[in-house]
Amino acid sequence: MSDGLLSMSKTERDRAATMHLIASKTIGQSVAAERLGISLRQVNRLYKDWKEGGDGCLVSKQRGRVSPKRMADGKRRKVEALLREKYPDFGATLAAEKMAENDNLVVSRETVRKIQIECGLARAKRRKSGRVHQPRERRPRFGELIQIDGSPHDWFEGRGPKCTLIVFIDDATGRLTALHFSPTETTSAYLEALRAHVLVHGRPLALYSDRHGIFRVNAKDAATGDGLTEFGRVVGRLKIQNIKAMTPQAKGRVERANQTLQDRLVKEMRLKAVSSMEQAQAFAEQFISIWNGKFARVPLDPNDAHRPWTNGEAALDEAMARRENRTLSKNLTFSLDGRIFSVVPYGTGMGMRYAKVSILLYRSGEMRVRYRERDLAFALVQTRPSYGDIEDEKTISARLDDIVAQAALEDA
Repeated sequence: MSDGLLSMSKTERDRAATMHLIASKTIGQSVAAERLGISLRQVNRLYKDWKEGGDGCLVSKQRGRVSPKRMADGKRRKVEALLREKYPDFGATLAAEKMAENDNLVVSRETVRKIQIECGLARAKRRKSGRVHQPRERRPRFGELIQIDGSPHDWFEGRGPKCTLIVFIDDATGRLTALHFSPTETTSAYLEALRAHVLVHGRPLALYSDRHGIFRVNAKDAATGDGLTEFGRVVGRLKIQNIKAMTPQAKGRVERANQTLQDRLVKEMRLKAVSSMEQAQAFAEQFISIWNGKFARVPLDPNDAHRPWTNGEAALDEAMARRENRTLSKNLTFSLDGRIFSVVPYGTGMGMRYAKVSILLYRSGEMRVRYRERDLAFALVQTRPSYGDIEDEKTISARLDDIVAQAALEDA
């Protein structure tokens, strides 16, 4: 093979070999066109050029020329500097967006990706091989199904404490409807996110969660009670169905959203120097608007499936209050969470002995004692020793972090 052929691309070498076959009358031009995947007219033109100039005329005239679309050297150096200093761990898409938004520098994401690879800031991704999960069609209406999950993560990258983000995302549109930061994944955290969702959008038809003890009673030997968790009782009062997923892949919309949030939201908060749950919660509403403007899609059915909440915030807080039933003693006392309370009766109180009352515990810390639709006055009379809270796998890490921090303060 000649040096000229060695410098040619595979396509150009194939064309040169085909021209030789045409010249030797081994094949006709129509067969050559089929082999090369070009038109008969183009084969005829190439053959005429080849007869006059030989194999060299088949080499592209653009070889060695600078593309007119090539990025100017000064602009490229600026892009490289921003990628190294300001956006070193950003994905190509997010880096391109932020350079356009913050630095007035418009560069395509594929150009950014190419520069990142050339600078060693990224590597070309290989296609992953794994189990294929059959996709489920989206629900047609906004508010039919809200997928919910908690995402524990170092959201502040060491600038603040590790915490959990409670995520509510609509199945039909991919819209984020609520984000709530909490120290751990708890019933209270989910109720805060649900409250925010209901006040803005109304009551959805159903929530789609995992099978954690927040959402279902997992004790196999549970023989008493109504079979519902506190979260289950609240959504029941609000007439919202709570559906539990069999696998994480079944609620893939919120699982994928968690991955994207751990990338995009973390970097957005880094750029804005957000370093506490209070600051993050204040920023959450703005980020929801950014997310929905970029990722939300139009539902198949434009009718909203939410049922408006028209009873006001006070009624919603009461619906979300934890409820405990107690029977008053002969002395009109009852116990709750290691404390003994005494109610103030109407009149002599003789008729209230052994009466059944409902205790309403609001998320704000307020407590009410209700008897026959009336709220009774009460007073704390005794506090019993506490044996400590019970922790599970989703709260033990946060509890230990508090213990370690307290020990460090005591040793200082």
